[in-house]
Amino acid sequence: MGTDILKVEIDGPIATLTMNRPGKRNAMCEDLLRPIEAFFTTPPKDVRVAILTGIEGHFCAGLDLSEHVHRSAEDNLHHSRRWHAVMEKIQFGGLTVISAMFGAVIGGGLELASATHVRIAEPTTIFQLPEGRRGIFVGGGATARVGRIIGADRMTEMMLTGRKYNAAEGLNLGLTHYAVGEGEAMELAQNLAEKISRNAPLSNYLMVQSIARINDMSQSDGLFTESLAAALSQTTPDAEEGLRAFLEKRAPKFR
Repeated sequence: MGTDILKVEIDGPIATLTMNRPGKRNAMCEDLLRPIEAFFTTPPKDVRVAILTGIEGHFCAGLDLSEHVHRSAEDNLHHSRRWHAVMEKIQFGGLTVISAMFGAVIGGGLELASATHVRIAEPTTIFQLPEGRRGIFVGGGATARVGRIIGADRMTEMMLTGRKYNAAEGLNLGLTHYAVGEGEAMELAQNLAEKISRNAPLSNYLMVQSIARINDMSQSDGLFTESLAAALSQTTPDAEEGLRAFLEKRAPKFR
């Protein structure tokens, strides 16, 4: 499942994926994108939560631009659409995905992080979309994800100026859900992964699958979809166990 460029460690229901491009700030290349795509296309059985992180003090510095200099417009179009497909698998593949971030979370690295469901940033974290300053445009889903998080107006300014945000600013903007101390991102990621992995599987699945999609719908369509999700979740054995555990004042034991 893992490769030299993407280390994969599995501990029960939790998988840790470590991007491993030393000296490159874990910049995204085809050889790195490929195993990420493979993992989220067919996750290992019984894994419920994945933690995504990097090495050498960086999460991901974006695309390895050396691979893009000689691509045609057609090639770039197909490459962008492939990125969209991989990010879709991360967001909607069925696992809950946590980003443990530090250092560079830049360009495609921010697009990657924005496809995950829980984001944790250490003080060294830098969020940036520098594509506009390099004469290019984002292509990995930033307009649909980063723009939804911080708003189209703020993202426009971020790209026009190459503005950088730190962990504290990212917390205020929603680019991260947690701002922690140096060296604390992985510990919190593991603690949250353990907590999430103990939730009822269908409940986790519905939260990951439904909420973002409902946000794209009209209010009436979204409310109807919410009712369907509620009906599905509340008729499972896990729902019965959760309600029984609440009444009996004990922790639930889900499947």
